[in-house]
Amino acid sequence: MIPVCEPLTGARELEYVTDCLKTNWISSQGKYLGEFEQKFASYCGCKYGCATTSGTTALHLAVASLGIGKGDEVIVPAFTMAASIFAIVYTGATPVLVDAEPDTWNLDISQIEARITKRTKAIMPVHIYGHPCDMDPIMEIARRHNLFVIEDAAEAHGAEYNGRKAGGIGHIGCFSFYANKIITTGEGGMVITNDAKIADRARRLKDLAYFPEKRFMHTDIGFNYRMTNIQAAIGLAQLERIDEFVEMRRRNAHYYNSRLKDIPGITLPVEKSWAKNVYWMYGILVQDEFGLTRDELMARLSEKGVGTRTFFFSMHRQPCFTEMGLFAGESYPVADELGQRGLYLPSSSGLTLEQKDYVCACIEQIQKAATG
Repeated sequence: MIPVCEPLTGARELEYVTDCLKTNWISSQGKYLGEFEQKFASYCGCKYGCATTSGTTALHLAVASLGIGKGDEVIVPAFTMAASIFAIVYTGATPVLVDAEPDTWNLDISQIEARITKRTKAIMPVHIYGHPCDMDPIMEIARRHNLFVIEDAAEAHGAEYNGRKAGGIGHIGCFSFYANKIITTGEGGMVITNDAKIADRARRLKDLAYFPEKRFMHTDIGFNYRMTNIQAAIGLAQLERIDEFVEMRRRNAHYYNSRLKDIPGITLPVEKSWAKNVYWMYGILVQDEFGLTRDELMARLSEKGVGTRTFFFSMHRQPCFTEMGLFAGESYPVADELGQRGLYLPSSSGLTLEQKDYVCACIEQIQKAATG
């Protein structure tokens, strides 16, 4: 089976982790942690980094660090991974959805202002599958309405918007380093910002909110979201190769584009003129013209040893949210369409030419058999 995505590690990761074990710096202190935070933040164009246990906890920490809570609202795309919504709900705030753009699959900027109320405190753009959102209009809307912008860049390491790195454009950015991300720490995340006060609050909250002068006194309800030095050691080794990994993902996409562009019924991912898409996952939409449904194509590919994954299902369809009374009676047709038709193909950085050729050949054969 060709997996949807698997990590690519090497000798440097082993070297750094071995050093952690030899020196006994294996927990949430050590040289690799600070270096990883600083270098990753700098890579994204920010001054401050705060490593966490996951992308989800990075998002939660970001929302909490901005003082957002009960009675507040955060605008977020309907087409995203549930962690974006979880992070808002954890704080007691209310997520307010906007639909997706049909081409980039990111949030539809034209719908944002209609969703702003007196309770709105932030906009959370999500850079879906590695294509950055159109950030300048979002930042301008936020400026006019005095809102924070929290970038969910969990899937967009190295993606660029007009030459600026995704995650480093808003007031605060969040990343995931799960095993399938462009760089990984196994599990882990990062909050980045250029605001010293936000960075300081994030660091305190993630470490149980110890009072600076009296360690075991707590002035806030804190979290234990500390990344370990071992994880940071892996992350630092991965960061040394991030540009290489990004180019590997882009090569995957260019190959898929060249092989799949003429197959009827397949919609390919886009790359806007102002964007550098890192194609964290190479996604396609399966239209009626293909001759099979998305799920039927996935089943045929699985039979041939090709792993796939569906797109996210829209947030207004999630039972955990509807049971809370969220999004009742709301409609997000583009997000629904993406959730019904979208899948992504094997997208690992280390995908071989032979594997990509096999995936494309399988799709070509399946489509010809379906339309006969």
